[in-house]
Amino acid sequence: MPETKLIASRFRTAALSLTALFFGLTSTISSFAQNGGAITFVVPYGPGGPSDLVARVLATQVEPILKQTIIVVNKPGAGSAIGARIVAAAAPAGHTILIGHGSTFTIIPAIMKKPGYDPLKSLAPIAKVSDSGIVLLATASFAPNSMKELVAYAKANPDKVFFSSAGTGNSAHLMGELLKTKAGVDIVHVPYKGGSEALAALRGGQVQIFFSDVSIALGMIKEKQVKALAVTSRSRLPLLPDVPTMVELGYPDMVLSNWVGAAAPAGTDPKVLNRLESAINEAIKTREFQAFVEKAGGDAKPGTSREFAALIASEYKRWHEIAEKAGVSLD
Repeated sequence: MPETKLIASRFRTAALSLTALFFGLTSTISSFAQNGGAITFVVPYGPGGPSDLVARVLATQVEPILKQTIIVVNKPGAGSAIGARIVAAAAPAGHTILIGHGSTFTIIPAIMKKPGYDPLKSLAPIAKVSDSGIVLLATASFAPNSMKELVAYAKANPDKVFFSSAGTGNSAHLMGELLKTKAGVDIVHVPYKGGSEALAALRGGQVQIFFSDVSIALGMIKEKQVKALAVTSRSRLPLLPDVPTMVELGYPDMVLSNWVGAAAPAGTDPKVLNRLESAINEAIKTREFQAFVEKAGGDAKPGTSREFAALIASEYKRWHEIAEKAGVSLD
């Protein structure tokens, strides 16, 4: 073979080898992008809140299951819409996961004119992570000591009973609006800049009632700084066994809970979603996660992405109807 032809042949062989190597590396990198690398849990609230704590404890249990590093980042703002937008706009590769409160999935998009995401179209549900009870609190000096007495007092004193919330459109706000409708009372909403301010207003007597997460209220109830009138769970809570449910008191439509769920950007590969669903459900069953949730007065049970999607759809519809009837909306 002439020398020029020999060189050309060797060049083609080398080129083919390099091409095979390139595509092999590309395939490896693609596989790593789908199955390896760090995962970011985006919490659409500031540090220290219920969703943030759930996300951080969950991350410690999911990491060894997936054998991947999990970073928890807080992206608060716009009632939690900013964090949800970030996840909705992220690459659907399974690396960016929203760990949001129920209001992120159902209330904020139901009442905000331009939330920047659609919970039914922009996000791919993975699983509900935890569920915690809600308790209706009254300030210690408030005359009514029961739900029945509260309703009677509010009817006898229209527009003189004030309830606080962490802001217009917050879950505590809409719960108060629901109470107005179901009990037929005229109570006045007083929005604050956050849950701590809303609770401080209750303790200080600036408002009379407040719907609170049980985990936040337990200490104050035990120290008699506030009174627990009712819980919104379907059955009584083990940590508050003497406090009746709204169902017992004749308000079956006031079964509510503060749940936290996980979702990925819409368009994420079903295989990746299944892997994340399996890992999160396995983490939920761990002794460490169960103990954390129980201590906070909550509950955590494994569930499917399909069940979680159905929950989001039904709750989104429910809160949209409640907000529309109450005339609540956010720009």
